Amino acid sequence: MGSLPVSSSLPEYAPQRRVTVAASDLAPLFGAQRRNLDHFFDRLDLSQAAAFAQALLDAPGAVFFTGVGKSGIVARKLAQTLASLGFTRAGFLSPVDALHGDIGSVFPGDVLVLLSKSGASDELLALAPCARAKGAYLISLTSAASGADCPLAAVCDLNVHLPLQAEVCPFGLAPVTSTAIQMVFGDTVVAAIMEARRLSRDQYASNHPAGKIGKSLIFKVKDVMKKQNELPLCKEGDMIMDQLTELTSKGCGCLLVVDDEYHLIGTFTDGDLRRTLKANGQAIFNLTVGEMCNRNPRTITADAMAVEAMEKMESPPSPVQFLPVVDSNNVVCGIITLHGLVSAGL
Repeated sequence: MGSLPVSSSLPEYAPQRRVTVAASDLAPLFGAQRRNLDHFFDRLDLSQAAAFAQALLDAPGAVFFTGVGKSGIVARKLAQTLASLGFTRAGFLSPVDALHGDIGSVFPGDVLVLLSKSGASDELLALAPCARAKGAYLISLTSAASGADCPLAAVCDLNVHLPLQAEVCPFGLAPVTSTAIQMVFGDTVVAAIMEARRLSRDQYASNHPAGKIGKSLIFKVKDVMKKQNELPLCKEGDMIMDQLTELTSKGCGCLLVVDDEYHLIGTFTDGDLRRTLKANGQAIFNLTVGEMCNRNPRTITADAMAVEAMEKMESPPSPVQFLPVVDSNNVVCGIITLHGLVSAGL
């Protein structure tokens, strides 16, 4: 093995001239990256891609991804994405750790996907025969075409060639294009698997219970709405000024106007209060809520998705801050507010 040159001087920590990057510097690099990606898309063998997707679909056991360096990072990401679908057990297998015991997690029928730009990574070449001895099906994803320049392809059951024109790097060495190609290829195949398996939103949500993605797919209106004593209720015959406490104390910015059986008649907001006061002055003391309420408010049901409530609040002609929650008989069972949705992480 060669040796690196040794610097004869210590690192210089004195303040130096500020280095800048201008838009004019970026334009040719992004242009080159686009051409490199177009080269990949134009020359990718879709029959190889389909064979790879089918191998993942048909895997009788687990699917492991492995790689070294930046390819290893991509391999880990693809393993996590596939695992999140819930169709098969998937995980990342460190090639070094595998040779020191972790290959014990590989069983006959498992699939091992090996990512390597060069197709000649020593660590993967050492791992491949060991994984084969365990009964795994081996797939290589390489930017080197099959042949003498790609020994990894020769020891695998299937090789997918990821065409690479060049790296967008001053030296043509840093894997700034090859890893992008690996990621685009892997994620696109995962999307194809989602379609082939007819993955439903509910299935996807079951594996994403936390974070905004999970909440938007799992939370229903009934999970975040206010109900019972939290509701700002009044009758249409109530005087507006007598309901100011109810209007302001429940934190909804509105009143839900109901009849004796709690059927929704309309809504009266703090904005309606200001407009009524401006238009009527002292006459507001003689007005009932029913006279000034909105009798055609937007509503939603308790079983609707919470994200649907947010979309309904933000829809034209103008956004609103709340939605009354009603059942099939227009009986009020709750209220959902924009503040409540934001507080829930949506």
